Amino acid sequence: MDRAFLVAEPTMGKRIVRAKRKIAAAGIAYRVPRAEELPERLEAVLRVAYLIFNEGYSASAGTVLVRGELCAEAIRLQRLLAELLPEEAEVWGLLALMLLHDARRASRVSDGGDWVALTPEQDPSTWDRDRTAEGVGALTRALRLGAPGPYQLQAAVTALHMKGVEEGATDWPRIAHLYGVLAGLDPSPVVALNRAAAVGFAEGPERGLALLGPLLRHPALSGYPPLHATHADLLGRSGDPAGAAEAYRRAIALSSNDVERAELRRRLGRSA
Repeated sequence: MDRAFLVAEPTMGKRIVRAKRKIAAAGIAYRVPRAEELPERLEAVLRVAYLIFNEGYSASAGTVLVRGELCAEAIRLQRLLAELLPEEAEVWGLLALMLLHDARRASRVSDGGDWVALTPEQDPSTWDRDRTAEGVGALTRALRLGAPGPYQLQAAVTALHMKGVEEGATDWPRIAHLYGVLAGLDPSPVVALNRAAAVGFAEGPERGLALLGPLLRHPALSGYPPLHATHADLLGRSGDPAGAAEAYRRAIALSSNDVERAELRRRLGRSA
């Protein structure tokens, strides 16, 4: 969770302690909110569900990449939210995002325990077709509600990635465009990083590097391994293997997940 919030674990721990003290001092009692109170609390609830799923989908530390029990619990909670708030587009958007990612769970790690990215290296025949169909259905329902939001956009990007792997050609210009729209709704450094990566494929690595430059100086991303892994990929494709190797070594040093580190070392070896 600390990586999802882009802060160190001790910092997050202190924030939680301070929050608990404020709740205790204010005498705030726990109670189940009334139905009419749910919409105003929705954003925070969706954020928590998203973080639970993210930690399951890509564990921030440890010896495994995927923690299936967290993914399953996040999806269970999100389905419950969809039952409670069936007219909320972002509820369905987040459910779609979770389902589409989880549908590929079996293909994300090879039989030998290696990380397999969402590229032609993944085998679509191993994807859970029922999960995929449910995810597409949830996204379709979200879009029909006519209230676009960040989770719907992320789900649409994931659907395009999956289609690209199945068809052998990814629509990078469209993905880059969606990330641009997402950046307008959610101007976070992580969204900007994903947009830079997509633009790097759609318009060339030099263009991606231009967008990535300011992010390399962003304090919230300094300890974020995907930033340096993306930088390494863009440098390698732009003809700078030495720079790519240095960026990969930085990403490896920052990663706390064994499977992620092993994949980064494999990419480092390929860049040499």
